[in-house]
Amino acid sequence: MDAADLDYRARTLSGCIPSSLVTRLLELGHEREVEFQAGRGEWFCALEWARLLGDRRQYQQALDVLGPYIATGWWPAARARAELLEDWGRAQEAIELSRPYAQDGDRLVLDFFARLLARHGWAAEALALLRPGIEDWFIAQALVDIAEAAGQDEEVAALLKARIKAAVPACDDPDCHRLRMEPSNAFDLLATIRERQGRVDEAIALLRRREDTSVNGRDALADLLARHGRIDELRAYTDSEYHGHAARSLAEVLEEHGDEEGATAVYRTFAEKPHGMWRVAHLLSQLLARHGRVDEAIAAMRALADSPGGADDCVVDTLCTLYAEHGRAQEALAYLDALKERRDCEEEWDFFQMRLPLMADCGLRDEAIEQARAHPEGGTWYAACSISDLLAEAGRIEEAVAVLEQHPVSNSTVLAHHLIGLGRIKDAVRVLQVRPSAAPAPGPWGGTISNEPPF
Repeated sequence: MDAADLDYRARTLSGCIPSSLVTRLLELGHEREVEFQAGRGEWFCALEWARLLGDRRQYQQALDVLGPYIATGWWPAARARAELLEDWGRAQEAIELSRPYAQDGDRLVLDFFARLLARHGWAAEALALLRPGIEDWFIAQALVDIAEAAGQDEEVAALLKARIKAAVPACDDPDCHRLRMEPSNAFDLLATIRERQGRVDEAIALLRRREDTSVNGRDALADLLARHGRIDELRAYTDSEYHGHAARSLAEVLEEHGDEEGATAVYRTFAEKPHGMWRVAHLLSQLLARHGRVDEAIAAMRALADSPGGADDCVVDTLCTLYAEHGRAQEALAYLDALKERRDCEEEWDFFQMRLPLMADCGLRDEAIEQARAHPEGGTWYAACSISDLLAEAGRIEEAVAVLEQHPVSNSTVLAHHLIGLGRIKDAVRVLQVRPSAAPAPGPWGGTISNEPPF
């Protein structure tokens, strides 16, 4: 066991028993197998076994399970032990365990350790630990989160103001107005502090100065305006905001207040903008479906799917799912038939696979399996996964396993899931512990262009 190998397997879920299947083993009563594999370098087995022992108040045994992993110097193992200790009310031990790792300066470790300190009355020490890393957006976020508990909002705000003042042009182009600011989220974080201080106008002004407005599909300014009921300002912002996130915030707050028609109108208005339908069609259809307006929900997705370039696999899959969820699988199949005809009767697997659950819903499971096997891509590993799902749903687990065994490495998790259900535990573990062979590294480019694969 060594840290690099543990880290690779845990990050890639390659050559190991993933946590979902550890849970399945425990649910089906295979504790002894989990315990055995925990002692053989299977991290997720060790983690779940330690948690289970802790739940049984067998604390020392739980810590002993993690011992060999911690001995490699691998931080996630130490973090897991610290989390267990904290859960057991032994926070001081968790802090002492984590402290040496935090001294190395890794941002993930610093974040964990500082938050651990803050949760147990050491917020001032946590801030002192993080303060030198203010230029890192991740560390800066932790600083702001902890500052409130430490009563040091204004001190951290001053640090952020200094970083904003120190921003420099991002490039030498005089027409470029972008800034290089560290941390990059300084405006957002300072706005967070001002909002919780009750200085909402200042928070709004700060967020209006941002360059990047979209983070994980949300807009902080729009959400702030919604939280404080500043609907007129939010409407005005919706008119100018490009991504549709402000429209989403406005529609959500209107729906929460019972104004279903107003929320619908927000999305429909935004959809009239160039490319606006692309950005809000899913949200509009979900809103309409929540209120029983299924025909309108389907029409919204159909409008997107039928627009130029709109019938991509994601959009069509959403449309077909919407049909199926409301007992209209036959209409979804009819739509796929029409789409196939428009594409010269060709249907690649990304679209064909959408037919399979729809056909099953219509009582055509056997026909679906037959057509899937006959498809030009029916012999691929990804087709095997879809076919096995149909077989498994029909209770034909042995046949599903036989299909997956044709591509055991690519479908190892699904195959092992079924093998565990059949009681073939050793076979399941053997499949999971196969490490995929690395692809050969490409040779150096010779300076010539070729049309031959690989591209």
